[in-house]
Amino acid sequence: MPLGERRRRASTVRGVSRLRTERLELRPLVPSDFAQWNEVRERCRHWLVKWEPRPPAGVPDPSRDPQAFTNRCRVRERERSLGTAFDFGLWHEGWFCGEINISHVARGAFQSAHVGYWIDERLAGKGLVAEGLLAVFGFAFDQAGLHRVQVSIMPRNAASLRVVEKLGLRSEGIAQGYIQIAGVWEDHVRFGLTTEEWRARRDDMAAGLRSARSGGIAQSSGSDNHS
Repeated sequence: MPLGERRRRASTVRGVSRLRTERLELRPLVPSDFAQWNEVRERCRHWLVKWEPRPPAGVPDPSRDPQAFTNRCRVRERERSLGTAFDFGLWHEGWFCGEINISHVARGAFQSAHVGYWIDERLAGKGLVAEGLLAVFGFAFDQAGLHRVQVSIMPRNAASLRVVEKLGLRSEGIAQGYIQIAGVWEDHVRFGLTTEEWRARRDDMAAGLRSARSGGIAQSSGSDNHS
């Protein structure tokens, strides 16, 4: 990509901070969101931690420590400005309910990134994550200029597997001992989506979600969220 095009795209991406779908608003978290963040993370803690990496010992927990949460928001803001990651909190009917994050953005010849997510236990099964994923995929390909995104899911996370399968993401096989989750090196099924696939299939993916909503397809807590 020519230097001028890279600069133009970077400026455009920095200016995009909010996405909207039929039922969701997606935007970066800010320090004033701590109360809602804390309530959801604490209430859903036991439901979420089985899918997430264990935090380093002695590091303040941003779900419980307001200053740690503020620091987290500042780090995410800097990552966005550098184009190395893009975080989106999810709001449904005005209430915070989860996150979808684009992380580990690699440019150059790679132009790829990882996508992770989690959702409030009370709202699982309503198709909100899949709806948000379509908006984030659109951002990743149409605005951030990525060529490929990857979603990684533990094989036993059956409900989350149904989400990506409903979206039609292409399975790329199992990566053994891929990520350490709750202290254990876990295998993950990797799913990929390229910009060519996105352009060819995005309308069908949206139609599939509308069909899934009418059929009540179950949805899990996370993809697993490692960002």
